[in-house]
Amino acid sequence: MPAELHKTFAPYVPKKGEAYMNPKQRAHFRKILEEWKAELSQDIDRTVHTMQDEATVFADPNDRASQESDMALELRNRDRERKLIKKIEETIAKIDAGEYGYCESCGVEIGLKRLEARPTATLCIDCKTLDELRERQMAK
Repeated sequence: MPAELHKTFAPYVPKKGEAYMNPKQRAHFRKILEEWKAELSQDIDRTVHTMQDEATVFADPNDRASQESDMALELRNRDRERKLIKKIEETIAKIDAGEYGYCESCGVEIGLKRLEARPTATLCIDCKTLDELRERQMAK
């Protein structure tokens, strides 16, 4: 998650005995996700406008190749952001369904601190660690 977005939200501090994923907690994470999504959407729009404004036909093949390379990199970054927006939308849907904050693999609470660090997390830290270990073994 972008560092600048982290600055705008104070971490959620639960009151003693407060139920996990109560309406206040869900609203807190929904707000984080919606603002993150809005910020990513603005970045995508800004890039499209910038690319349209800067589209120049260079006579020099090296200049043209450099511009095309820069645009390709920008487009890959924007594509990553579009995929992230989709994941944010799926996460908001989980909040609406009352399924947010629980591990998709084992069903335990993911935990507020982990969700603060990665609001789109779908696995608890133990399942995520196992998942990463499996990925590394498969890569060998």
